[in-house]
Amino acid sequence: MLYLTKDLFPVFVPLGIIGFYRYLWFVIKLLAYFFYRPMEPKENPTYRAEYDVTIIVPTIDAGEEFKEAAHSWLVNNPKEIIIITETKMKDALQELANSVDPTRIRVLTVPKANKRLQMVEGIRNTTSEIIVFADDDAIWGPHTLEYILACFEDPNMGGVGTSQTVKSVGRYQTVWEVLAGFRLTIRNIEIAASTHIDGGVCCLSGRTAAYRTCILQDPQFQYNFTHDFWLGKYPLNSGDDKFLTRWMVYHGWNTYIQVCKEAELLSTFKNNWRFVKQVLRWTRNTWRSDFRSLFTERKIWSRHPYVAFTMIDKIFNPITLLSGPISVIVMAAKGEFHLPLWDIIISYIVWLMLTRIVKLLPHLFKRPQDIIWVPAFLLFGYYFAIMKIYALFTLHEVGWGTRAGIDQTPAEVAADKEKQRLDTEQLEQDREKAAYEGRDEATRAAVAAATAAAAATAYEQQQQQQQRMEHPTMLPPRPDSPGSSELIRHFSRQQEQQRQTAAARATRLAATTTHADYDDDEDVYEYNQDDELAQYFAQADATLSNLNLAQQQHQNVIYGGAGGASTIDLYGRSGGVPPPSTSPRSGGGGERGGYY
Repeated sequence: MLYLTKDLFPVFVPLGIIGFYRYLWFVIKLLAYFFYRPMEPKENPTYRAEYDVTIIVPTIDAGEEFKEAAHSWLVNNPKEIIIITETKMKDALQELANSVDPTRIRVLTVPKANKRLQMVEGIRNTTSEIIVFADDDAIWGPHTLEYILACFEDPNMGGVGTSQTVKSVGRYQTVWEVLAGFRLTIRNIEIAASTHIDGGVCCLSGRTAAYRTCILQDPQFQYNFTHDFWLGKYPLNSGDDKFLTRWMVYHGWNTYIQVCKEAELLSTFKNNWRFVKQVLRWTRNTWRSDFRSLFTERKIWSRHPYVAFTMIDKIFNPITLLSGPISVIVMAAKGEFHLPLWDIIISYIVWLMLTRIVKLLPHLFKRPQDIIWVPAFLLFGYYFAIMKIYALFTLHEVGWGTRAGIDQTPAEVAADKEKQRLDTEQLEQDREKAAYEGRDEATRAAVAAATAAAAATAYEQQQQQQQRMEHPTMLPPRPDSPGSSELIRHFSRQQEQQRQTAAARATRLAATTTHADYDDDEDVYEYNQDDELAQYFAQADATLSNLNLAQQQHQNVIYGGAGGASTIDLYGRSGGVPPPSTSPRSGGGGERGGYY
């Protein structure tokens, strides 16, 4: 390469320095990847899947691949699987769930397709200690949950992710699926390296990620999560995994990625050009989230400096990637090389191909047949650099891009819901009026009597359902696990320290009038009682509060009440009153509250 560039050596020195930095950075990540080790499960774990894990799956159009994924989840023996879809899709999803396991799969609905709203609905109906979000096509290994729960032995662990690989849609992988596989290989290296170096990660992928239920049932989290706006006016529906990761970092919780064969999941990707639209959406979400982490919240700098540096590196990556080929093309067009043009072009392409093959060696060891697609990966890399620049200037585009019908804003959802309600009421009134006018007095009296009887029957069914809710079927008491008491004592001390620190910080903030807190985020608009989401959550709260109170009273009768020496603040770093649906752990064991 020095021979090729000797005529313009001063010009290529800066490019050479950039290239040296890029490959040095890659070697650092590769070394960290080789030294990384996953957390191994304990013989007597604190958390057990059959008692402590609920899998939440937000979806709108799950197909046959859902069956394979659901069977793989059930092999891991979770307490429950909750599917959340929009109302009009409930029957189809219920039939699909019944074909797998109707006893452990529950289907819930929301008025309109909105992933974040669906996730919150699942959170509100969860009674286990750990929530695992999963895509409807994420296929697990038989030990995935076991390895995920191993990380929660750390009482400060808030979120856990896994490594991924591609599952082909057809018999053979298309070039788009191979490109997705190349990207996942590089991502697995990067997340293992960052986890090993400083324990941080840019994103806990939403394809499968686990969190403590007490964090997600915090009302402040649920409000911010469903009222997330870019620049204060563009509502965000996608990017939920980025938001969750930032919330963990900002509120002092640890994160971890299990990069190992036992925890690796299979997932399908778009096998056609729509994969490009997926990547564009992910790129926009990355820009928005990284800007917030680096310049708005800024906790990433002190907690995970390596991750912060990788975010800065990604900002300049398109420029450094494009600078090389642009310089070579410009110089060749001017005829400023001492060698023939074809020698320059061929030599440069061979060099680029070799460097890409080196980066993809971990993937090529598993699938050597994919080496024929390395040129496509090279071209896609430069296309992706241009796409990142385009995405930077189109961050106001917040649509899903690959799914129809799920990009409505809260105002549009409320308007559609109100229109549908008015249309239904008008139709019913017209039918009743027409039927009433065409009958004699005796018939009208009979209709009135039948209507009263139907109302009485409906009331009786409602009372029976309420009684069933007050006396739910419960699991037998879970066996106590060694170390639970010590875990709770440590967790309580950590919570008390965090509350004291938060109180001191609040005093300082009040004196300095600083607005860096999550509660003062300008991207969250003022609470409005007329807001459709607020009304929906208020109704859900009224329903769930009755259920949770009944469950708690039932537990008090069985286990002698909820009294004790102290109550652990399950809301984590921000404090608050713990919800009755998730009871604190005690050393004596026993029953505990219980896309895209």
